[in-house]
Amino acid sequence: MAILNILEFPDPRLRTIAKPVAVFDDALRQLIDDMFETMYEAPGIGLAATQVNVHKRLVVMDLSEEKNEPRVFINPELEPLTHDMDQYQEGCLSVPGFYENVDRPQQVRVKALDRNGEPYELIAEGLLAICIQHECDHLNGKLFVDYLSTLKRDRIKKKLEKLHKQQ
Repeated sequence: MAILNILEFPDPRLRTIAKPVAVFDDALRQLIDDMFETMYEAPGIGLAATQVNVHKRLVVMDLSEEKNEPRVFINPELEPLTHDMDQYQEGCLSVPGFYENVDRPQQVRVKALDRNGEPYELIAEGLLAICIQHECDHLNGKLFVDYLSTLKRDRIKKKLEKLHKQQ
């Protein structure tokens, strides 16, 4: 397994819309394993392939404290099941060091394929629903900072650009 490089805002590659996964092979399973290793090392609870500059519709996630409940979502499709919103303070491995409140639907249905290409469906709420929506946004070239005011987004962008220049 390998630790992959995580792209950071405002890298334009984070705006790339991911393509559906069509081939389920050893290379895909290796990518999934590498993404889990990268996410755990970061540390984070979710990672979209877009964040590691692979533009496929693939998300890995593990919300457990023990890092023993890995979830894989390939070609996920989301459907909000309520108009009720939850506000959650979100952070992102691609926007390190920043946390802001974002409103998202409380409950969603997700249809996806697992690492072997088998279809499944689940209804998610709470942190799982928030995380799924956050990671699926990445597959569509969207970041949580896009939900913020222009002023806040520009402030975060300037601070990260300054940090990148110093490195």
